[in-house]
Amino acid sequence: MFSFTIRPGLELKLIEERHVDEIYALVDRNREYLNTWLPWAGATKGPDQTREFVQSALQQFANNNGFQAGIWVDGAFAGGVGFHKIDWTNRKTEIGYWISHELQGRGFVTSACQAMLDHAFRELKLNRAELRCATANAGSNAVASRLGFHLEGTLRQGHLLHGVFHDLNIYGLLAQDYLRPLADPLANEFHAFPMHEAAP
Repeated sequence: MFSFTIRPGLELKLIEERHVDEIYALVDRNREYLNTWLPWAGATKGPDQTREFVQSALQQFANNNGFQAGIWVDGAFAGGVGFHKIDWTNRKTEIGYWISHELQGRGFVTSACQAMLDHAFRELKLNRAELRCATANAGSNAVASRLGFHLEGTLRQGHLLHGVFHDLNIYGLLAQDYLRPLADPLANEFHAFPMHEAAP
């Protein structure tokens, strides 16, 4: 299984069953914070549910339908980032992510997502990536902006959370925009990690 160092102290690893206890402990510790926008956090009542998620993620990886990676900061599990699935017919995917409350605002999610985008566009040869987040979720909207995503529209009441409908922003990023030469030569410095080959 892969591990990929983005920079010293920041690493991505494919989540495996040996990580279940570490993942669950972080979710449990951040349950109230995560549950604000991620209802799966409140529904994760024990390690068995985390194990089911990890097994599902490993099957997703085996099916060449995307993958779920853990974000490790200074050797400790800190959050997750992944492709929800890959639409090979239309060469597109959607990225999801989360990180513990105490590490929010330090650029770890942005760096992890950029590494994922680099892999999606350079290695998998996808054409489009999407992010979706509630209009009121300032943190996630800021991540999309920093990564160069374009706000393409808003789904009115597109997300039901804790019995309340929320508007949902839809962001898109195309390979042609991401791969365009940038003025800053360090802006796309990530090197993709080895994964499955793209589907024919």
